[in-house]
Amino acid sequence: MTLKSEPFVVNLGPQHPSTHGVFRLRLTLDGERIIDADMVMGYLHRSMEKLAEERTYTQNIPFTDRTDYLAAMTGNLAYVMAVEKLMGIEPPERALWLRTIMSELQRFASHCMAIGIFANDCGAWQTPVMHMFRDREKILDLFEMACGARLTLNYMRIGGVSRDIPPEFIPAARKLMQDLPRRLAEYESLLLDNEIIVARSRGIGVLTPEEAMAYSVSGPLLRASGVAWDIRTADPYAAYDKVDFDIAVGTSGDVYDRFVVRLAEMRQSLRILEQALDMMPSGPIHARLPTATAQPGDAPVAPLALRPPVGEAYARIESPRGELGFYLVSDGGPAPFRFHIRSPSFINLSALKKMTVGVTVADAIVILGSVDIVVGEVDR
Repeated sequence: MTLKSEPFVVNLGPQHPSTHGVFRLRLTLDGERIIDADMVMGYLHRSMEKLAEERTYTQNIPFTDRTDYLAAMTGNLAYVMAVEKLMGIEPPERALWLRTIMSELQRFASHCMAIGIFANDCGAWQTPVMHMFRDREKILDLFEMACGARLTLNYMRIGGVSRDIPPEFIPAARKLMQDLPRRLAEYESLLLDNEIIVARSRGIGVLTPEEAMAYSVSGPLLRASGVAWDIRTADPYAAYDKVDFDIAVGTSGDVYDRFVVRLAEMRQSLRILEQALDMMPSGPIHARLPTATAQPGDAPVAPLALRPPVGEAYARIESPRGELGFYLVSDGGPAPFRFHIRSPSFINLSALKKMTVGVTVADAIVILGSVDIVVGEVDR
């Protein structure tokens, strides 16, 4: 008697923070082997792009906190850079350095979450993620010191930043910079050669350099495949052209390399931060806007009725998840005629089917974790 099996469909989850209901990964299985995968999106969709076309350029800044809410600083930055391109505004030097500092603090904090959750997906349970939460909290303390918020930050402004850092910020940041290298060494000793993580991630979810580029993935997902592409060096913004750092790249393009690249990027973020804290100049933190009515000494508040000239602009940055870009079209009015977000979480998901078909359900869990998506950025 011959036993026959039939493919059956399951919905993966809810082990990942997104698979409890806002992102659906529908797998077709032959036993434990995945033979097809469909990504069903839209459960968190909030029409953010359309809503932004009904609000002024300044009112849209808080929207950018709520896309990738684990990296609100970088969301703020990419958007205000696009508006500045439309208006021909050049932020002052101190504002550029503050933007660099906040972006790298945000990268470190975001990678803490990515690595902690990834270790959890591999079966490490709560210990690594609690260690990561501990260090992320110290960065959130610095954000709170700078702008009064910890998650949705609303710190960047068109032409600069919302406020200068208080006197106690730099000493606190320097103290943290002295402590975090020791923490990183601890993570590496605990995780890099951990036999469970190695067994669960090496050779799994491989993307060749050609495949990674064909799917237009970016960030650690691309660099883990050996492609040394980083917008901070390819198209420098803020003060990145004035600091020295290395681009972390992998060799195998598998889940393990994505994990290693994020750890290496955290070390490079500390390197950038040390330079930025040493080199940041004094001076104004906000450019004089063409229609601003503020007097010298006033808080740097952008007017609500900014009217960029007719035209279009695209600005991009290297967010913790990859290339984050904002495309804006102005018709000369107080609100964007077109507002579009090029979000790395959405683009990077395009390669998920390629990485999961042919592997097991257990492998799919760590592959999804290695992509490091935030669904608020997928369903923008």
